[in-house]
Amino acid sequence: MSHFDSGLMWFRRDLRASDNAALYHALRSCRRVWCVFVFDRDILDALPRADRRVEFIRESLVELDASLRELGAQHGHTGTGLIVLHDPAAKAIPALAQRLGVQAVFANHDDEPAALARDTQVFGDLAHQGVLMRSFKDHVIFERREVLTQAGQAFGVFTPYKNAWLKALTPFHLKAYPIERHAATLAPLPEPLDRPVPTLDDIGFKPTNLSALPVPTGESGALKLFDDFLERIDRYDEARNYPAVKGPSYLSVHLRFGTVSIRALARVAHTLQVQGNPGAATWLSELVWRDFYHQILANFPHVVERSFKPEYDAVRFEHGKHAEALFQAWCEGRTGYPLVDAAMAQINQTGYMHNRLRMVVASFLVKDLGIHWQWGERYFAERLIDFDLAANNGGWQWAASTGCDAQPWFRIFNPVTQSEKFDPQGRFIRRYLPQLAALPDAAIHAPWTALAVELAGAGIELGKHYPMPIVDHALAREKTLARYGVVKKKSPA
Repeated sequence: MSHFDSGLMWFRRDLRASDNAALYHALRSCRRVWCVFVFDRDILDALPRADRRVEFIRESLVELDASLRELGAQHGHTGTGLIVLHDPAAKAIPALAQRLGVQAVFANHDDEPAALARDTQVFGDLAHQGVLMRSFKDHVIFERREVLTQAGQAFGVFTPYKNAWLKALTPFHLKAYPIERHAATLAPLPEPLDRPVPTLDDIGFKPTNLSALPVPTGESGALKLFDDFLERIDRYDEARNYPAVKGPSYLSVHLRFGTVSIRALARVAHTLQVQGNPGAATWLSELVWRDFYHQILANFPHVVERSFKPEYDAVRFEHGKHAEALFQAWCEGRTGYPLVDAAMAQINQTGYMHNRLRMVVASFLVKDLGIHWQWGERYFAERLIDFDLAANNGGWQWAASTGCDAQPWFRIFNPVTQSEKFDPQGRFIRRYLPQLAALPDAAIHAPWTALAVELAGAGIELGKHYPMPIVDHALAREKTLARYGVVKKKSPA
């Protein structure tokens, strides 16, 4: 039954026309529904002109537009596509709502601080016009304060959170929203707004190498990746650790922009887990980690600016020109530690980094180079196509031992042993550091320990073809233990 004559569906981090909470509620609640996406200039204007995320969004919008038109056509409506604007969203949405004369705007929750501030402004401006704004949970299974401790507090430790998450889970939480059943209320776009999705050039951006990378876009791209992953999910628990192996699902960017439903993924993972599939159980655990970090951001927003554990703000990191030079070497993959450098080459060339390597390079930056975790967090935020504030912040604070359920501050990854364990044949290193390709497997993890004859045979002169290590791991480890000593008394032994 319709509550409103007309409504506006505002797509944000949910770029799909199926199993979408806000779209479902809009279609059910209104006699006519228009759909909009805003390339938000408040976000975009600060970005480099070639940005893989913008290109991914743009390509996914083309598919979303086509899906909405197809849904409308099934009910005899033509022109039921997507309105795409390029303006500050906080102004564009109230203006469009007024122009279309809608009674309500529908959107899905976004708990990032900047998004909450934007939504508060939009909510107020819409209310001033007499327009209601309604928002819904869509990009996680459990959000905000839905899963709490027995004392009614938000969780700060993962394992009890996961146990409570699994206990709270019912088939209802994994049920899809039936969009097609209600799609008859999709309304044709008014003539001046019925235009193709803008090109990158239209919004002032340039193409990247996205089309050359294995990053299929849109909902169809997500489903293609998911189908491929399901054929190897039973090996995920082991394969996910080896960067040279096709182990991960590669769905992180699709989860970030909502081109796939988290409910669809968790439903399959949970079903397979119940059937005893070890890979699916591990993958479901990763999806729970994602929910965990989102509820951390919602309940402890100070993590954006400071350490989750306040006592870690007392740790003093390197600063000044020397620190900046070390950071630059890390960014550019010139540390002299091949696994670290290969991982940085991967993120710089593709906008993606294998999850195991994210931990390795983060630990190296913070605990070998003594650089504040926020420097690395910002670099990942600029480079990662799947950048998500909650997960990125959570991961960096985990590696720096400043976050919730973090690795203990005295546990420090050794970049050489990590390399020997997770890239034993050096296949990943050779892919991204071809200058080291001719080194024997045993020498490729630490070229400075190679025999002179091995270096000569591989045509490598250290310091010329590949750098010497910029830091000695053993010495750096001692400095880090001393640096974190300020919190020693407050940390478990």
